[in-house]
Amino acid sequence: MLKRDYETQTCSIARSLEVVGERWSLLILRSVFLGAHRFDDLLDALGITRSVLAARLQRLVDQGVLKRVPYQQRPTRYEYRATAKGHELWPVILHLLRWGDTHYPEPAGVPRLVEHTGCGGQPDDHLLCDRCGEALTYFNTTARPGPGLIAAGMAAESRTKTRRSGLGSAAREEPSR
Repeated sequence: MLKRDYETQTCSIARSLEVVGERWSLLILRSVFLGAHRFDDLLDALGITRSVLAARLQRLVDQGVLKRVPYQQRPTRYEYRATAKGHELWPVILHLLRWGDTHYPEPAGVPRLVEHTGCGGQPDDHLLCDRCGEALTYFNTTARPGPGLIAAGMAAESRTKTRRSGLGSAAREEPSR
């Protein structure tokens, strides 16, 4: 993480990196966008240590990017869901995905295909549907395994986590502001 000293920097990017600049933070967000919401599911999806995951989740919750939502009582257990602030990072994640697909391609092809749920089109450079021109968001897109993920033998696991979203759940809730 960057130092929290901005006396010599007046920079919104530096302040943003304090929240999401650590590599696990963006990968946690990617996994939440793909439908992994519970701690153990995130552990499985990321291959991260429990302590690092707990620390990064707490930071994202403290910063209002994710929220904890109870899904079980006795004992109380929580899921992690993106807040409205978190959903605003979806285009950033999608642009990173597209950039990585272009500049660091998998030999077998892209790992994920992001599609407009309305017509099956794909995002263009401006995150508009290349078929119908509609602006694409987390709430009107779906991600499914692409040839790179299938070739890596991860399609079955990935299908269970594919959800209705810009990167990947069948039930999507609009963010509360």
